[in-house]
Amino acid sequence: MAPSFDNGSSLFDFVVRDGNGVKGMVDSGISKVPQAYVQPPAEQIDKKNASKHGQPPIDLSKLDGPDHDQVAEQIVKAAETLGFFQVVNHGVPVDLLESLKDTAHHFFSLPAERKAVYRAGVSPTPLVKYGTSFVPEKEKALEWKDYISMIYTNDDEVLQHWPAEIRDVALEYLRTSLDMVKKLLQVLMGNLGVELDESKIDSLIAKKTVNMNYYPTCPNPELTVGVGRHSDMGTLTILLQDGIGGLYVNIPEDAEIGKKGEWVEIPPTPGALVINIGDMLQILSNGRYKSAEHRVRTTSTKSRVSIPIFTNPKPTEKIGPLPQVVEKDGVARYREFVLADYINNFYTNPHDGKKSLDFAMIN
Repeated sequence: MAPSFDNGSSLFDFVVRDGNGVKGMVDSGISKVPQAYVQPPAEQIDKKNASKHGQPPIDLSKLDGPDHDQVAEQIVKAAETLGFFQVVNHGVPVDLLESLKDTAHHFFSLPAERKAVYRAGVSPTPLVKYGTSFVPEKEKALEWKDYISMIYTNDDEVLQHWPAEIRDVALEYLRTSLDMVKKLLQVLMGNLGVELDESKIDSLIAKKTVNMNYYPTCPNPELTVGVGRHSDMGTLTILLQDGIGGLYVNIPEDAEIGKKGEWVEIPPTPGALVINIGDMLQILSNGRYKSAEHRVRTTSTKSRVSIPIFTNPKPTEKIGPLPQVVEKDGVARYREFVLADYINNFYTNPHDGKKSLDFAMIN
């Protein structure tokens, strides 16, 4: 029997502890957003007043031809301003992208008990975690999202541990994206005056995670959020969004595009992938590249999926601004730290814009 969703603790048990997720709550027939999901007015997303990001996607196939420098410049400019851009002709087959979206919808439509075996504390493997919201135990208002998160170690462990319903398509997505990620990093690091060999690039993306996010239909999308304001922790994120849209990016204060502090929607483009800069790249570049502050809106018409790949250095890696950049800038804006400490700080606090960077900031 579904609990009364007016009672905060029984809702929490049903959605979080028992692993029914937001989907289980929606399937029980709710007609309004429960109080636990209502965001403070400042965090609610006003869809009507948001502008759309009008930059056309960057054609990555041109990196291999006479237009290389021009395309590299577009990538660098996007990384220095919004921290977000879309790419086409990226080397990931478009039919694979369609298959990923279908597979994600299929997985989240499975019975709750099939997904809940992977929830925190009971998952049979540390490589797979099924959950909801971000840090539900600490959030003042919960996020309208369920997800499955899968860490990549090697192909054998993936085949053994990732859920059978999604592992093949998720692994293929990861495999076919890596060339693109390496090309982008070469461009971004080259612009900083840092030449990277294969092993250095590999160390920046040593830890890879594929997530599938599911945003069930929501009776009052204006009251809640799919994901609250945050920047991604890692090096680069590759994101497949479906055709429904709902991804918003904040214009940084020093960007010369649009009004600072304004939220712009990144409209879905068929066949495109969204790339965003993570905190590690902001720190390595001594603040030249901007990790993008973003959030996600829910929708009342259809459930929505998005499928990010997060790339990170190894947790044991020491991270700090690159010496070549500090030398040019004359000052280091971030201290050196071991990535594991940053990760711990990131995952034990609720989403709060780009506050995660305070951990490394030199005041």
